[in-house]
Parts: sequence; structure tokens; C-alpha cells
Amino acid sequence: MTDWIYPAGSAADGDWSISLGAHDSALSVPGWAHTGLKVAQLAPGQVLELGAAPEERIVIPLSGTSFTARVEDQEYLLSGRDSVFAGPADVLYTGINTALTLSSTEGGTVAVALAPAKEHYPTRLITADQTPVELRGAGNCSRQVHNFGTPAALEADRFIVCEVITPAGNWSSYPPHKHDEEKDGETSLEEIYYFETQLAAGMPAPAATDPMGYARVYASDERPIDVNTEVRTGDVVLVPYGWHGPAMAAPGYDLYYLNVMAGPGRVRDWLISDDPHHGWIRQTWDEAQMDPRLPFGAS
Repeated sequence: MTDWIYPAGSAADGDWSISLGAHDSALSVPGWAHTGLKVAQLAPGQVLELGAAPEERIVIPLSGTSFTARVEDQEYLLSGRDSVFAGPADVLYTGINTALTLSSTEGGTVAVALAPAKEHYPTRLITADQTPVELRGAGNCSRQVHNFGTPAALEADRFIVCEVITPAGNWSSYPPHKHDEEKDGETSLEEIYYFETQLAAGMPAPAATDPMGYARVYASDERPIDVNTEVRTGDVVLVPYGWHGPAMAAPGYDLYYLNVMAGPGRVRDWLISDDPHHGWIRQTWDEAQMDPRLPFGAS
């Protein structure tokens, strides 16, 4: 474990298998200030509580058929999914200084993305069929993006939240890019990657297979950072600054990641700069076809 890589289990705190960047996280990450993530495996009937705090949150079911979220005196039923590879789930946004209670009759895994914030926005349920699904890139850079927490889909104060599914053998977060400066055409945003992996459909793998992918982050200026790591289900990579990408789905294994971004700038927007050595790759997508394995979760 480094300040930027957290293998599964290394950021656990009480009932949470991951607790990073929240107001109540026991683990402090030096220099990390704008985003947070909590993940829990809920047993049937278990109740988790998050007290009111100056942070906005979005609840994302990762696996499990249904979850109940209570916000103040209102109860919300969130339809889940078999896994993160089964298409979107319902998600719930809650504004700052709002207590939140989570439970599930049958159990399941749930994530709570968060960001310290100042302005309050109303609670909002975004159902799976309301989630904007984007197929991005082409060829072996094809991937699927669920844009439920982007500025076009959700009113919020600070954060930008989405999830990405990359079919086996494909590259995403590519070309490498950065968002670590406030300047024309770029916003300064921390970013969290939470990963899950699975054996791709139809693979003749042995029972003891070990689904994995890879993640890359490297320096864009004088600030040192050098991440080149295998990732598996439950792993987290933090991107405080620097070029990041690709996130690679190894052949035979599909890759999922949840992205949480926020920063100190005035504008809530995802504005990026491509690594000038590699940005040209976008031009090739005009002549390439979308990967026919997408979209995941299509009926």
C-alpha cells in the first residue's frame, strides 16, 4: 500500500470495507481533501448509518437486488443488480448535512461516493432507466459509461461521479489525460478509482482463475507520482494529480471502475488535457467500430 494504492481490505473501517476521504474515516490520506468513498457488504437486515456532515453523497448499489435508504423522514427503495457488470442500478443523491441510513433485506454490496461541500441540493433518486448510458471510444478502446452523477444528469455542489465497464482486452481512461490545473480548458479534480473484475463470458478458465486488470498514473509536472499496478475487485487507486490511463482490462477479464471526482475550482465540470504524446489516438476512433460486446446489461 502507498498513499495512492489501496488493495482490498487495506482501507477498512468498522462495518465499511473501504472508508477513504469521508468525515469519519479513520485512515487519513496526506494531501487528500476533495473526494471520498465508502463501501460495505451488507448482511441481510443489517443497518448502516451515516450521520449528518458537510459532505454530499450518492448511494450506488454494486450487487444485491434491493436496498432501502432513509433520508430524514423519507424512505427510498433502490433497485440493485446482480453485479456491476449487469448495467446500471438505481442511485440516490443526498445533499449536505443530511443523515443517511442504509439497509437491505437480502443483503448486498453498496458504495457511497462523497465530497465535502458547502451548498445544499435536494435529495434525488435516479433510477436505472433514467441513467444516461454512453458508449465511448471505439475498437479496443470501447467502453461503457454510466453518467448518473455528471453535471448534465445531476444537480450537485462539488462532485462528478460515474462508472465505467471495459470489456476484456480493451483499454479505457485512454488516451492518458489529466485534470490537475485550473486553467482554460481544464479543471483541477482529485479522482478515485474503485475497481471490480470478472471472468469474461465464454472463457474456458479453471476454477482458480484470478480476474485482474491494470491501472497507470504518472507525473505531468514536477510532482512525483508513478503508479503501474494490478487491480482486482475491491482495490482502490487515488489520482491526486498527473496523467492517468490507461485502465486496462486484461484479456479474459472484464474491468469495472467507479469514478469519484471533485476539486477546489469554481466550476463543476470535467475538463481535461490529453497527454500530447498520445492524444492523437482519438482520431482513429472515427474509422473504427464500437465493440459489439457493448452494451453490458442490455436486454
